[in-house]
Amino acid sequence: MAEFTFKRRHRLKNKEFRSLIDKASEDYEFTEVPDDMVKGTVDRAKGVDFDVLIVDNVIMFLIDGDDVFPTIRGLLALKPAKRFVTVDMGAVPYVYNGADVMSPGIVEADPTIVKDDYVWVRDIKNKQPLAIGQALMDGPAMVDADKGKAIKSIHHVGDEIWEA
Repeated sequence: MAEFTFKRRHRLKNKEFRSLIDKASEDYEFTEVPDDMVKGTVDRAKGVDFDVLIVDNVIMFLIDGDDVFPTIRGLLALKPAKRFVTVDMGAVPYVYNGADVMSPGIVEADPTIVKDDYVWVRDIKNKQPLAIGQALMDGPAMVDADKGKAIKSIHHVGDEIWEA
């Protein structure tokens, strides 16, 4: 597996980081923000496809333009209540290995999701995050559709961001 590399890494002030977390929390409605995350050492760096926020040497957020969204490690720490898509257990091995999410495997989706939102994918049994992706349709349409791709996978458990 290729090593995840980035350029122009620089330290952020707590105020800058707090505003980015607040922006992400508006979209994802985090149920908890650990104190050690807010008080930790935070760097911003330019990656290949996204900028990254590195908290205490762990990539916790990805940034695409004005969109700030958590990585899987960020999701595990922050426990969001919004922008989730739940897949059945039959889809889990595919999503876990980085496949795009197909509509037939989706059993539930946050109804506030709109096309092009960054969303997180979880399994129906454990409700644990498996992947991050970009919605290719609105949340209700994902659940109702009988065929087609619903989410383009961006980051999944075991990929280079996870391993970094």
